[in-house]
Amino acid sequence: MLRIRLTDSWISRLGYAYATAVGFTWGFLLSTGPLERREGLWVFRGMPSWAFRRGGSCVGGCYLTDRNAGARVLRHEAVHKRQWQRYGMLFPILYLAAGFDPLKNRFEIEAGLEDGGYLRRRR
Repeated sequence: MLRIRLTDSWISRLGYAYATAVGFTWGFLLSTGPLERREGLWVFRGMPSWAFRRGGSCVGGCYLTDRNAGARVLRHEAVHKRQWQRYGMLFPILYLAAGFDPLKNRFEIEAGLEDGGYLRRRR
């Protein structure tokens, strides 16, 4: 029997590449800030607030934000990049199914709620 593996496969990597191309295009067209390569992400700053959710959005290997690009946030977004690589175009569907409450969303929990700014940093 032929089994098609959808996660961590060439299919998911193809979806990741497509999402990165979409994110890069979106960032290139709308960003007014500098383009940087940090934590393995293409970081587009100066995006209009309607172009992303919360403090910023990771689309494939691109992080789109207005100015929220500190080291902790980028560490959080780098985990989302890996999730895109693992799940490809299934990732947005799985993310939506996990819900918009970051405290219950398994993808936000995996990326780190403190680094993502959803919880206060413990001392």
